Amino acid sequence: MNSQRIALFVDGASIYSAAKRLGWNFDHRKVLEYFRERGRLHNAFYYTALPAQFDDKQKRFTDALTYMGYTVRTQPLRETVDDSGVSYRQTSLDIELVTDLLTGLDHFDAAVLMSGGGGFERPLEVLRARGKRTVVVSIPEMTSYELRNAADEYLDLRDLRQRFERPGYRLPSDGRAGAERGDERDTWAGRPQPVRSGDPLERLSYAGAVNHEG
Repeated sequence: MNSQRIALFVDGASIYSAAKRLGWNFDHRKVLEYFRERGRLHNAFYYTALPAQFDDKQKRFTDALTYMGYTVRTQPLRETVDDSGVSYRQTSLDIELVTDLLTGLDHFDAAVLMSGGGGFERPLEVLRARGKRTVVVSIPEMTSYELRNAADEYLDLRDLRQRFERPGYRLPSDGRAGAERGDERDTWAGRPQPVRSGDPLERLSYAGAVNHEG
């Protein structure tokens, strides 16, 4: 059995955007199972922004993540009005993610980052300099060259669809993801893996979470 200690860091906004591009939804318990099969999962963090007045569906979504085994980091979604009177929402949990990534490095052997943001390039380089294995999980069109170059391994979410998808909960694709691949495979393990069914707790869709692109 692989004894490597794995820490998982999930950028909720990035994963939501990837799901919209791909047109299929994620089963977050399956994500945990996938990495538990590849080592000892030391911790799993999920970072998401919530509006000041979030509804019951959003609370059930974050509660479900906690019950699954994630440590959920949240931050209020701030609404700003620019000089022309147009309002927009913004937030960033990059600092929280980087803090957890670097302060916990003595407790894991491999860090898995589910995000494509180029701002995480330098933290990954620091981890590699400390002898840690770094893995980035995203889709190519949402991953910066710098981040991919800084990682030891890159996993394309399309290749993990059979392992990560939550059947029956599809998101409307924004049409930018291109054609689906016909040779989906497990690039970490190097062989096809069986698909596990979800449980009732997983019947919470991203519709209950804040639209991070709003």
